[in-house]
Amino acid sequence: MKSVTIVCDGSSLGNGRGSPRAAAVAVLGFKGFWKAVGEYLGSATNQQAEIAAAALGLENLREPCRVVVMSDSRYVVQTMSANWKRKTNHDWWKRLDRAASKHEITWEWIKGHDGHQIQEVADSLARKIAACGAVDSQLLDEASAEIGIIEL
Repeated sequence: MKSVTIVCDGSSLGNGRGSPRAAAVAVLGFKGFWKAVGEYLGSATNQQAEIAAAALGLENLREPCRVVVMSDSRYVVQTMSANWKRKTNHDWWKRLDRAASKHEITWEWIKGHDGHQIQEVADSLARKIAACGAVDSQLLDEASAEIGIIEL
């Protein structure tokens, strides 16, 4: 099995109030090379965007892998580690469960906005996609190239 790292983040501008705009981003790393993928989610909440970000990363793996998923969302990490119960967002959790089902996953919480280079990129991209209201492939490609080769 390949060993992959996924650093993911979600953003909801407005977070459920008014006309929120949400996005999810996952940055996938394999042997030090990184690729960013994103999805515009529309009116999702921040929690839903965080769940979607983890699912998006796992959905972009083409084969079963050994994966470390890093997220600044305790909600996602603790729930997927079976420490917290699922009380809401059941459809979002189903998507993540489907995406996770074929992989061996270790869930790790990382502190957001604390200088973790890849997490900062994921956060920035999620905010930009949410603000634009659409995925900009060029933005994702440029971010992937900018990250270059980074070993965690």
